[in-house]
Amino acid sequence: MLGLRRRVAILCAKCISMAIRKLTNRKGSVFPGYVAQLIDPEILPELAGMVREKIIVAMGTNGKTTTNSMICHALRAEGKKVLINRTGANMLNGVISAFALAADGKGKLDIDYACMEVDEFASLKILPKLKPDFVLLTNLFRDQIDRYGEIDIVRERIQEALAEAPGATLVSNCDDVLSFALASGSGRPVVSYGINQQMFDAVSSPQVRESIFCPSCGGKLEYDFFHYGQLGIYHCPCCGWERPHPDYTAEHISLQESGYSFALEGMQMQSQAKGPYNVYNTLSAYAALKAMGAPTGRFKEAVESLNYGNYREETFAVRNAKVCLHLAKNPVGFQQKISMILKDESPKDLIVQINDAAQDGKDISWLWDVDFQYLKEAHAQTIAVAGSRRLDMALRLKYDDIPCRLVRDMGACVDKLAQNGTGNIYLIVNYSGLRSANRMLHKMQGLAPKGGGNEERP
Repeated sequence: MLGLRRRVAILCAKCISMAIRKLTNRKGSVFPGYVAQLIDPEILPELAGMVREKIIVAMGTNGKTTTNSMICHALRAEGKKVLINRTGANMLNGVISAFALAADGKGKLDIDYACMEVDEFASLKILPKLKPDFVLLTNLFRDQIDRYGEIDIVRERIQEALAEAPGATLVSNCDDVLSFALASGSGRPVVSYGINQQMFDAVSSPQVRESIFCPSCGGKLEYDFFHYGQLGIYHCPCCGWERPHPDYTAEHISLQESGYSFALEGMQMQSQAKGPYNVYNTLSAYAALKAMGAPTGRFKEAVESLNYGNYREETFAVRNAKVCLHLAKNPVGFQQKISMILKDESPKDLIVQINDAAQDGKDISWLWDVDFQYLKEAHAQTIAVAGSRRLDMALRLKYDDIPCRLVRDMGACVDKLAQNGTGNIYLIVNYSGLRSANRMLHKMQGLAPKGGGNEERP
């Protein structure tokens, strides 16, 4: 009966997913899991138990999606059968959907590795059912304050989840005092990674830190330098607690015209992504693979051929103009985008879209923790703000004496700038605007201009 229930749950999930695709042209990566679990409440642990080698979970505020994709891509390059959940489907139903839709009609799963991105707040529901072999912690920052609350709440949630996954080895960013303190205090085996070389500029590191206090004695930590946020090389002058020497590190990091060049255990890597945070992503993926004992012989070619976008960083050609789309969802992430923009010294037009849909969070007070003053040095000929909270964004820029214009129709604005602007457009959006912006820009490539702009006075 248990086998029959599982097969029925899988069949229903597949039918629902197919119906969603045909009726809405969407991927249907969440609701099928909801239905599958209603039919068979034990479907996730049953299917997870069929993974032949390892299950790894990626968690953290920034970087988990890209890192998870890198791990999957590297394993597939080695000929492994890998299961991964789709971007954003990182809650319980999304994880169940990934497993159910990958199973065959007999309820069997033919998978070597499972790479699951997991929402930090959902981890307490997922980890006990999934029972991962490895948990990767990238970093912990404030994100969606009205949903998560302060960072201590998120950290406690992850700590509870880890207690329900006793067999997991932790792979932790030791440059982040919060992540490493959580990992080292868990009583589990810990594999650490970090960067010894200062590679982030002052623009990348706002003065707002999530914590600069010693997790051992509560004293104020001293830093040799910050990478960004609270990440850096730290020690406690009171009790001696310090950032350890990482098990895996990136060395000889330098910015090239096409991206960042760096070395991993003597292997010279070239990141095609402009942001230095992708050096962290590559390092964390490599550390996770080594911790799992997975093959890494093709890691270099796999990572260098990876599309870093995941719909979060993409470049489009619209009317012979270059349009760079980027996601920014919290202060640290936005600060990284500003730093990236400043590295492009050519004239540009900037559009910022800020929404407050459910996936964004209604509380956008985090905008006041971003050092927007640096945009004065960005060679931006025009700055436009869009989205449901465009007035809030305009007010925030006004406090830094940065002029902008309000835009209702972002598509018309992009098209107008593509014809009459600098030909170099940066579009920064938060979560809810990401997919719609992608669809809009894909449609605009090669199409005739719409013309005009629907603007308001600030």
